[in-house]
Amino acid sequence: MAQLPNFTSKVFLAPMAGVSDPALRIMCKKMGAGLVVTELTSVNAIVAKHEQLESQSKNITEFIEFSEKERPLSVQLFGSDITALEKAAKIVEPHFDMIDYNMGCPAPHITKQMAGGALLQNADLTREIFRTLVNTVKKPISLKMRIGVSEENKSLFLNISKIAEQEGIQMITLHPRTVSQGYSGHADWDMIKKLKENSSVPIVGNGDITSPEIAKKVLDYTGCDYIMIGRGAMGNPFIFEQIKDYLKCGSYKQYNLTDRLGAFLTYMELTSKYNIRFANIKQQAIRFTKGTVGGSQLRNRLSTAKNTEELKELLVQKVTV
Repeated sequence: MAQLPNFTSKVFLAPMAGVSDPALRIMCKKMGAGLVVTELTSVNAIVAKHEQLESQSKNITEFIEFSEKERPLSVQLFGSDITALEKAAKIVEPHFDMIDYNMGCPAPHITKQMAGGALLQNADLTREIFRTLVNTVKKPISLKMRIGVSEENKSLFLNISKIAEQEGIQMITLHPRTVSQGYSGHADWDMIKKLKENSSVPIVGNGDITSPEIAKKVLDYTGCDYIMIGRGAMGNPFIFEQIKDYLKCGSYKQYNLTDRLGAFLTYMELTSKYNIRFANIKQQAIRFTKGTVGGSQLRNRLSTAKNTEELKELLVQKVTV
């Protein structure tokens, strides 16, 4: 069985649709993320796109873009069609260091396909999915999941984690909310602690980790091996460096609006190498200014930008003021 990669830190970047694009992943990696994960991708889309690209003598990296600077890099898959899953796993295997399987996404358009968090209710299909992935590829397989579908069955994760270990899944990330919660309420870190106490594979804690202090609290309280940052890294790649420094020496550097805008201009330079929609780039610009003095006024101006040139001009003006 393949071994997990060597992670350079305990802090990982979560896969986030429309957010964790290659440009942001590179920045987070440079700032100290031990692992970065692609945006979740449908196994059916991978198979269809592969056939199209193959006819043009291209490969799947034209569809799932990445940089060698991101390694170790994990690709996140979703979908419960076993035939498509097997094909997709073989297609992505040569290009990524790990394959992560999603059983946590609460979005209705995903759960309606018996994918994402909806799979927590189907132990037999889940076992078949894990077995297929582990037996199809030689790269390590990890799992990202929620605790349950609703409040009534919020311990489903314990059974699923046992199945995962039995079938050879090598690392589990737990977001301790139910599918029905979405991102409301609070992450129940007690569930991460319970999973760690009942597991023999590395456990990654995820959910509401938005500062170095909280990161240390989650690691200490739950005993988890790693932590994964999602919304806390939106517009804030600095958080990886800050957490690493705080865990090591109890202090960390603070970053102001000028620092953030400079970082965003670096992000924009990186986006030119990838096929990232302008709407997503503009949303990233808005995220980079949140929580800073003068940020709200700047966001109003950024929202009017029609293209990357206008966006850059607004930001350069602000940085040089």
